[in-house]
Amino acid sequence: MGKFRFLENVAIADAAFEAQGKSLEELFATCARATFEVMANTKKVEPKEKIEIKLKQDEIDKLLFDWLAELIYLKDAKEMFFGKFDLKIEKKNKYILKGQVFGEKIDYKKHKVKVDVKAVTLHLFEVKKVRNNWNARVVLDI
Repeated sequence: MGKFRFLENVAIADAAFEAQGKSLEELFATCARATFEVMANTKKVEPKEKIEIKLKQDEIDKLLFDWLAELIYLKDAKEMFFGKFDLKIEKKNKYILKGQVFGEKIDYKKHKVKVDVKAVTLHLFEVKKVRNNWNARVVLDI
């Protein structure tokens, strides 16, 4: 599993993190996990419901942005937290992400809700490959 760490004093009224993964799939899943960890204790989120996601984008950083934006939208629209992410990312003419996210309805007592993430921002947003790892920096509007 990929690693992430929260960054302090990067942006006022925002949450920021850096994440890494050995593959794009691991990086995207790690970024998703970090995003939901800002909001709640993800260890308490059970994979009771599954939602299919398919996204296309020309550039990998735009795909990660769209992925996190879609998860935040689903959190609001379905009133769910997600804790498990199964993804496949391919590069053809475009980057194509196909995946499933697993989670459950938000339970304020069970999930120990922290803050609400409103959006992913472009501020300091970055995706890059360094040696054998993929790295990302993400700032979330809370």
